[in-house]
Amino acid sequence: MFQKPMLKDNALKGKVIVVTGGGSGLGKSMTTYFLKLGAHVVITSRNIEKLNKAKIELEGKTGGKVLAVQCDVRNYSEVEVVLEETLKEFGKVDGLLNNAAGNFISPTERLSANAFDTIIDIVLKGSKNFTLAFGKHWIKEKQKTSTILNIVTTYAWTGSAYVVPSATAKAGVLAMTRSLAVEWAKYGIRSNAIAPGPFPTKGAWDRLLPGDLKDKFDIKKKVPVGRVGVHQELANLAAYLMSDFSAYINGEVITIDGGEWLKGAGEFNMLEDVSEEMWDMLETMIRNKKKK
Repeated sequence: MFQKPMLKDNALKGKVIVVTGGGSGLGKSMTTYFLKLGAHVVITSRNIEKLNKAKIELEGKTGGKVLAVQCDVRNYSEVEVVLEETLKEFGKVDGLLNNAAGNFISPTERLSANAFDTIIDIVLKGSKNFTLAFGKHWIKEKQKTSTILNIVTTYAWTGSAYVVPSATAKAGVLAMTRSLAVEWAKYGIRSNAIAPGPFPTKGAWDRLLPGDLKDKFDIKKKVPVGRVGVHQELANLAAYLMSDFSAYINGEVITIDGGEWLKGAGEFNMLEDVSEEMWDMLETMIRNKKKK
């Protein structure tokens, strides 16, 4: 059952949704389901070639309408262009899914200040940029209903060793979610978040745990239900929170992780067992991957 679509056909019909990082990974899975439910979707990322390829694939698979707009979420002026292009193409925007993210697995003392800043800028500043630009638009236009949905993590409230920049940034996004849920509700803007547990995607998990490290750290063993998440499960939840069915849910963060964080807070705490030599090897593997 958990691999099947949840909502009825056309549950998002007529809605226009912007998904940052919507051309790959979990963002692409959520975008696919939004399109199947009748929404028009705008996808953004820095790589326009991959984005256009994803647009063709998504439209072919769903029959929906996709607009691909190149954007570095760290630059507010580029975010404003996404809003302008969305309004030009569809005439309105109803929902924003802040999904774009970045992460490093590393002992914090090994990170440069720039590496730390990169994650903060993509995750926290990027989410802020889109939220502020779109929120200002909705308030100015007196739009009756609109939705902000942020992807956070369970370690946004527990913290987690070895992913400190990500934990710091995601905690900020969670605080922004809850704060704006109160402040902007009077404008008809709902603000919620999803905290996914392990939903492996080839790109992200290969970067985080390259080589045979994925086998050494079997994430399923940390999840009480004994498995990792299926993308459709996350897409079902995201679509529900974007839909009018969830109109009374505001300021909430919904965890979908099979009970993982309750079993052991801090998703990467098990890396305490990694030796200095293994960290050196991991760094080399990640650097080599980036060069390709």
